[in-house]
Amino acid sequence: MSASVWPAVLGRFEWHALPFVRAWENPTLNELIGAGAAAIVVVGAIALIALITLLGKWRYLWREWLTSLDHKRIGIMYVVLAFVMLSRALVEAMLMRLQQATAINAPGVVDPEHFAQLFSTHGSIMIFFMAMPFLTGAFNYVMPLQIGARDVAFPLLNSISLWLTGGAAGLMMISLVVGTFSTGGWSGYPPYTELAFSPGVGPDYWIWAVTLGSIASTLSGLNFAVTIYKKRCPGMTLMRMPLFVWTTLCTSILMIFAMPPLTVATALLALDRYLGFHFFTNDLGGNMMNYANLFWLFGHPEVYVLILPAFGVYSEVVSTFSSKELYGYTSLVLATMAIAVLSFTVWVHHFFAMGQSANINAVFGIATMTIGVPTGVKIYDWIWTMFRGQVRFTVPMLYSLAFMMTFVLGGFTGIILAFPPLDYLVHNTLFLVAHFHNMLIPGLLYGMLAGYHYWFPKAFGFRLDEKWGRVSFGCWVIGFYLAFMPLYVLGAAGMARRTQEVFEPSFRPWLYVAGVGALILFGALASLFVQLWVSIRDREANRVTAGDPWDGRGLEWSTSAPPPDYNFALLPQVRGRDPFYDGKRDGDPYAPPPEYHPIELPRNSMTGPVLGIVGTALAFGLVWHMWWLAILGTVMIVATIIARSFARDVHRTIPVHEIERTEAHWLAAVAAARAIPRQLEMTPLNQGLAAVTR
Repeated sequence: MSASVWPAVLGRFEWHALPFVRAWENPTLNELIGAGAAAIVVVGAIALIALITLLGKWRYLWREWLTSLDHKRIGIMYVVLAFVMLSRALVEAMLMRLQQATAINAPGVVDPEHFAQLFSTHGSIMIFFMAMPFLTGAFNYVMPLQIGARDVAFPLLNSISLWLTGGAAGLMMISLVVGTFSTGGWSGYPPYTELAFSPGVGPDYWIWAVTLGSIASTLSGLNFAVTIYKKRCPGMTLMRMPLFVWTTLCTSILMIFAMPPLTVATALLALDRYLGFHFFTNDLGGNMMNYANLFWLFGHPEVYVLILPAFGVYSEVVSTFSSKELYGYTSLVLATMAIAVLSFTVWVHHFFAMGQSANINAVFGIATMTIGVPTGVKIYDWIWTMFRGQVRFTVPMLYSLAFMMTFVLGGFTGIILAFPPLDYLVHNTLFLVAHFHNMLIPGLLYGMLAGYHYWFPKAFGFRLDEKWGRVSFGCWVIGFYLAFMPLYVLGAAGMARRTQEVFEPSFRPWLYVAGVGALILFGALASLFVQLWVSIRDREANRVTAGDPWDGRGLEWSTSAPPPDYNFALLPQVRGRDPFYDGKRDGDPYAPPPEYHPIELPRNSMTGPVLGIVGTALAFGLVWHMWWLAILGTVMIVATIIARSFARDVHRTIPVHEIERTEAHWLAAVAAARAIPRQLEMTPLNQGLAAVTR
């Protein structure tokens, strides 16, 4: 009886799927590393649950955060998720560098299968579960404030997107503890990920995690685009929108049109693996190149999904910390739109080496070079914004300057790779690895960290510690150059990427330097966490309740820090591109309105958490062939959607007296604050009220 019951209940699970069991049976260094990673996940989860329980914070978390539909809280939760996943992915990157540095004519610390899982999880996490949550969190928090809105267009959809993303990231973490992950890279190329070559659960973990994440990103893109089109405050015309809003809009459009090809590709691959279809197999009519085209129809626009938000952050930061209007606003808008359009015309350059005709390669090579032109326009506009400005070298500004230098170097190597013959030579080498890290780390990570430092005081009401911010910045920049510049040399010398063991002794010094760089990058991440701890400890000395610590230009700085649930007591009236900055110089931007009115906001909902948890359970059931769990998850999803459709009490009203009390408290803080000049903005004298200079 039990022989037939247990497979029906547990699917293809067996005790050997647990890394602890594998390490017990075969206590090699490779297995112990896997068991240690799983132990960190398990112990970390238990410790977090125990801490929340001991503090008695479950009710608070559920009511104030997990079920919240407030775009600001959802944005913060996205960023927290991004930092958690960044921590794991960076540790995996260190382990890969350690492996290559110790595996020169030697086995190293992990075996080939484990190494293949490392580069697959590292790439998948960094793209789908670090970068996407980070930028989505920034959009969520900042964009509605910048356009003078009270929330996004579809608050419930926003919560569902967050929880689907969290569920997908949870699957990635579960794969450390139960089973193994895919060895097919972040792109999941068949036929290697087909059932015949990878019969284990790894590719299935990848398929369902990516599918959940791609659906969430598509929904977020729709939500943000509609918000920008429909929720702008009076006077906020398209050509008065901040550059960050423009990059949010273009990125949202890219998400709407670029994510579905990925969802289709993973769904078809799942049909191949689960139902014996042959979309991408080598026989029965399948064609792996169909997958390559579908994946990179998503993959190259995805590059600009990641880069454009950072361009928006740099535009805000450079203008604010240069105390100047953004130079070339119209050209920056046009360049952003051009990049968004051109990003759909270059996907074939990701597989120049796969056998297209010379004519096709030439067309896509020219398109690849062309897309560098609008990017260059942006660099020049930022330089001219700084020219003769009162430049302050704050942490966000330092990240912006480091980006400009490093990104230009990476752009030059991109032009090299745009030549199909040269790309053919270095396509599968570390030269390409160096190039895309040269674009994504300064382009995405530096941008998000600049935005994190820039808007943190707005979100939490106190500034981040400047000293530790500079330490972290120095480690990111130095670590980046040490970790990735040697890879250009190694790639040009012929070292293939995804190499688990190295047989050329002359590569040794370069691999050692890259390993040291990876350690410094880990120090950069550790410094960020130290900075956060120190900042929380000293938060009373760095309060900026008045809400304008940097002499900001946009509407997000015109409210308290942190902003109230309703963002604005009265929706702003916009008459220019820098409404708050101009208002500070033309009148009293803090003058209360003649009267207040009740404000209606969406009520908290458990729909998002339920769909996220049930969706994760459904995906886990599909991974392990626990069909009862997959069916139950499907039924629960349908039931939750139907139950939500019957909900009628979905809004709450903030009464006038509560709005008056909140606004009076903030205006009293503004009146008590001392207006400080820009030279003192990094001192405890900064209470969030900028001195007005004309």
